Amino acid sequence: MELKKDINILLVEDAGVMRSLEKKALESIGFSNVIEAKNGKEALELLQKTSDIGLIISDWNMPEMNGLELLKWVRSSEKYNEIPFIMATGRGEKREIEKAGDAGVSSFIAKPFNGEELTKKMEEAFGQSEEHTVKEWQPEIGKSGKVKIRVAHIQITDHLVLGVLKHMIETGTVKPKYFELETQCMSSWNPVSQELESGSIEGACILAPIAMDLFAYDVPIQLVLLAHKNGSIFVRNNKGGEYKKPYQEFFRNKSFFIPHVLSIHHILAHMFFDNIGVNAGLEKGESSDVRFEVVPPIMMPKLLSENPEVCGYLVAEPLGTKAISAGDASLQFFSKELWEDHPCCVVTLRKEFIEQYSEAVYEFTKYLVEAGKFISEKPGLAAEIGVSFLDPDGTLGITPQLIKNVLTEPLGITTDDLYPVKEDLERIQHYMHDQMEIGKIIDIDQFVDLRFADEACKKSSATTRSSMGFSAGEKAMDLLEANLEEREEFADASKKKVEGKYLIFNLEEHEFGININNIREIIRFTTLRKIPKSDPILMGIINLRGSVIPVIDLRVALELEPKQPDRSSRIVVLEFESLEGSVQMGVLVDKVTSVTDISKKNIQEKTGFGLKIRTDYILSFAKMEETILILLDIEKIMSEKQHKEIESVYYQENA
Repeated sequence: MELKKDINILLVEDAGVMRSLEKKALESIGFSNVIEAKNGKEALELLQKTSDIGLIISDWNMPEMNGLELLKWVRSSEKYNEIPFIMATGRGEKREIEKAGDAGVSSFIAKPFNGEELTKKMEEAFGQSEEHTVKEWQPEIGKSGKVKIRVAHIQITDHLVLGVLKHMIETGTVKPKYFELETQCMSSWNPVSQELESGSIEGACILAPIAMDLFAYDVPIQLVLLAHKNGSIFVRNNKGGEYKKPYQEFFRNKSFFIPHVLSIHHILAHMFFDNIGVNAGLEKGESSDVRFEVVPPIMMPKLLSENPEVCGYLVAEPLGTKAISAGDASLQFFSKELWEDHPCCVVTLRKEFIEQYSEAVYEFTKYLVEAGKFISEKPGLAAEIGVSFLDPDGTLGITPQLIKNVLTEPLGITTDDLYPVKEDLERIQHYMHDQMEIGKIIDIDQFVDLRFADEACKKSSATTRSSMGFSAGEKAMDLLEANLEEREEFADASKKKVEGKYLIFNLEEHEFGININNIREIIRFTTLRKIPKSDPILMGIINLRGSVIPVIDLRVALELEPKQPDRSSRIVVLEFESLEGSVQMGVLVDKVTSVTDISKKNIQEKTGFGLKIRTDYILSFAKMEETILILLDIEKIMSEKQHKEIESVYYQENA
């Protein structure tokens, strides 16, 4: 069956935020004819009114009629049973995939996903590509004659031990005798899981519950080490109303973001809500006060700031602190406060590799433990390494200071204890299975191979700590009613995240700054091509070495008087992250003056100072001798709803 760009796609999703993200993902890969439905019942009505639906993409958990019921109806209908049907859901467990497969689904995609992943699933649904298959794993020998260990990861500090080890090898600090290391950075948990399952890689830093689920369905992997302990944060939306007694009411009838169904974040959020008397779950209906939504971690701060109906999220740092620094969120608790020294991400390797190359595994785990101790003892140097490893293209806006703050937070991530405690893993799987009805129970003794951690931790004299258990009831109530003044102190402390290098430029009599991590280059003003009927903020587009870049008038964005560009005017080309990937954009400024280091001592309170500009775009102020610099949250400017068309212009023009 042919996949045409002009087909009508029926998108069925009850959550407005998620429906918008999925529609944008479709538009990013060239599909604009999207018909939206809020549940299965509404989808059936639209299906019968529209004669030429070419594809159905449906969520699973919806009120009135869920995605599985919709799928079964479609497949039982003589008229509609051949329409390709993709199940797009946060329920990423293997057993859910099997249920959908038995009901006749054409393809299955787990949230969160991007346009690239969706393209592959659409091709699969239309029979234009082979289904994801498992192949026989084969070792790869590097140029040195040593076996390669190909390890997948994503862009979070939870996986920094892998980046530090890579740096130690590249600089000759350690010289492995038995292996070469090759790291593979991936966009989300879905491709990490698929590559691990397919046999394309030897190992991965991956969420413990995902690894357990793969093992439960006969993927030949074993856990050899933890990647870290602790390290996540629960933040509350400042735009969700006043936080006052009874505090439980703040969360009711809202959504809450988690990065994956099979995650410690899901467990801890469920545990918190359950122990404060708030029903939370993936299903939406009368039985749920809070609806869990699976959202890409990188999108959480942006979506939180735009949607007051979202009460908060729980995610790996620094994505919570980022929202707190911007004034969009408040700290509820660190994950360590609810479950002290809990595991989260783990290091898994394929069983065949372990059996054939045990010497390499002993050496690999030994060096990972050393890398973990390095991070704990030298957080500043580890932060420098982290920027190049986690954000090599500068798309996330990560700074060394930001990573250092995360690594030195007393309640934050710990890397000096990577020893897997089986009892903790048992707690994880039984809580998910018994309390949340997710996943299958596995034999932890078969899943965890402690030989390598025993040796590595013993030889390095690494710290080994069992977690403090699962007595979350009293802790949850304490964290619900935590001293708000103490939490506000954390928000004040988070202002140090503003530190870094800033490009300084003029608009009228004001001096502004943008963090250089957002900046790709600076060019002279050039002629722009206008876009008819566009938002006034969009001046036009330019062609920069083959890429079409939208240019906005920063004066209009800040509600200053417009001004004609002159010889001093410059276009600052920026890059920021969207759901579909990185987006480049230019901003017009009057004059660029310098690049300046902003330190904590320079940071001033965020107040309006009587300025006649939009103050909600101000990140902070910095006092430099006799000058007050206005530091802008450029990403927040780009995330405003009225500027969605700018992203659309970028993708359409560069298609």
